[in-house]
Amino acid sequence: MRVSGIIPRLSCLLSGFVFVLSAQEEPTIRVNVQLVRILATVKDRTGALVGSLDKSDFELRDNGAAQQIATFERQTEQPLSVAILIDNSGSTAKDLKYETDSVTRFVRVLLHEGNPADSVGLYSFNYQVVKQNGFTRNTQAIDRSLKALRGEAGTSLYDAVLLASRDIEDRQGRKILVVVTDGGDTTSRADFRRAVEAAQLADAVIYPILVVPITNDAGRNTGGENALTTMALRTGGRVFQPSLGAEMDKAFDQIIRDLRTQYLLTFYPRDVPLTRDPFHTLQVTLRDPSLHVVARSGYYGEALQSAQSVESGRISVGPGVGQGDETMRAKKPPSPKPAKPAKVYQD
Repeated sequence: MRVSGIIPRLSCLLSGFVFVLSAQEEPTIRVNVQLVRILATVKDRTGALVGSLDKSDFELRDNGAAQQIATFERQTEQPLSVAILIDNSGSTAKDLKYETDSVTRFVRVLLHEGNPADSVGLYSFNYQVVKQNGFTRNTQAIDRSLKALRGEAGTSLYDAVLLASRDIEDRQGRKILVVVTDGGDTTSRADFRRAVEAAQLADAVIYPILVVPITNDAGRNTGGENALTTMALRTGGRVFQPSLGAEMDKAFDQIIRDLRTQYLLTFYPRDVPLTRDPFHTLQVTLRDPSLHVVARSGYYGEALQSAQSVESGRISVGPGVGQGDETMRAKKPPSPKPAKPAKVYQD
């Protein structure tokens, strides 16, 4: 099939794409990228949050190419959508009440002190994922759902992250996933890669709260702990490992301080070197080397496309197709099918 024959037909369906073909270079799929958003937190050497920086203090690179910051907000007032994912697998049964009590206090403080447009959604996961509450400001409804949770076998952590990410993706403002769990995944149909990809496509920041009652390595799911740490690093969050009670409340308080002391940086990608990988690596640095910035590690954008796939009519754009909300969006990964249809969250 000739390239000239398929492009007119594709243009009717993919009006946002321009196919640039060259005899010497690989074809590149150009996507009309309007905006890439980055949420960042900054700390000094003592670990204290720094909320007084200006745009000129930050530097951005996309696949190594320097970028110009288009908009900058300090201590952003953009509304928050916070999805709380709570593990109610069998291993959490004896501690679940203490965990849900801390979550209840976190929700009340978050919604009482913040933007009146802030909202919270609640998901539980064991061998299945249940959407307990859609995004709401009704703290009593969330409290009732938390008190009704019971521990059952299985931990579908990756399914929960994937489904909550897809649910939060089209919401306006800042998007946060708080994951309360005691270990790794055991029953998900989705894998780690798909879960993290969904969170990154949603521009969601993940804050895992890892409650590990076992202090020695024997009996602990260290692989699961490392996976949660990686999720936090790749999305610009951080992991907490508190004990129950006061330490857990302190972790939630720290998350609230992070959310109230964030910077929002946006940019329009310019002159970015492309590869076949649609995942673009982001580097956010500060002019002051004594400060440390935490931000997402990348986003899905333009990629080189092989000439063979274009000529054969298989335009496999994969992750990187822009859809709505002025942000890069890719095709959403297929949702896992939970084992139990009753009351199970499905998209």
